[in-house]
Amino acid sequence: MFVGGARIRPTFELLGDVLVNDSFPEEIQTRRKERRESCSSFRERMGDTRRVGVAVDFSPCSRKALRWAVDNLSRKGDHLIMVVVRPDCHYESGEMQSLGTPPAHVPLIPLSDFTNSVIMKKYGISPDTESLDIVTTASKQKEIVVLLKIYWGDAREKLCESVDNIPLDSLVIGNRGLGKIQRVLMGSVSNYVVNNAPCPVTVVKSSD
Repeated sequence: MFVGGARIRPTFELLGDVLVNDSFPEEIQTRRKERRESCSSFRERMGDTRRVGVAVDFSPCSRKALRWAVDNLSRKGDHLIMVVVRPDCHYESGEMQSLGTPPAHVPLIPLSDFTNSVIMKKYGISPDTESLDIVTTASKQKEIVVLLKIYWGDAREKLCESVDNIPLDSLVIGNRGLGKIQRVLMGSVSNYVVNNAPCPVTVVKSSD
């Protein structure tokens, strides 16, 4: 099936301009089971708290995904994790390198810190005002905990890695709608994550 020029697998359900994967290959199902087992102690401590991840690069596309996650997926008491993946070069040339902080050791950053431009400069991150407004409002009105996690490397691999590493119960990602040639040359981050992440993935299509 084709939607907007992109080939969609039959296991996906199109809800307006949101694409949700509702089934997984056997290998992915096995990884999901292992992840659930490894998180059992976390569940005992946190009760029914969910961790909803949103892939964010502070573009209009990711802002749409962020707003969708806040409006449609997050609920009172949830942890909303904004996952940012930066190229390795940003770490090598940034202040984090001079501080001697290994990328793998960067903790989850609370909302109070990533709304501070001085702190974010150390990570080479510049959150836009609209994204900050979305999560700040959500944290107050929906009573959710908003956190930021930064990775360095390939976006496709790191987003999948974040599911096990954080861990996440679900992941929302925007889709810029690459053209046919761009998909062949660059591949699609969202398509890779949908097919490899061991958790439910929602793809919010860009209207651009």
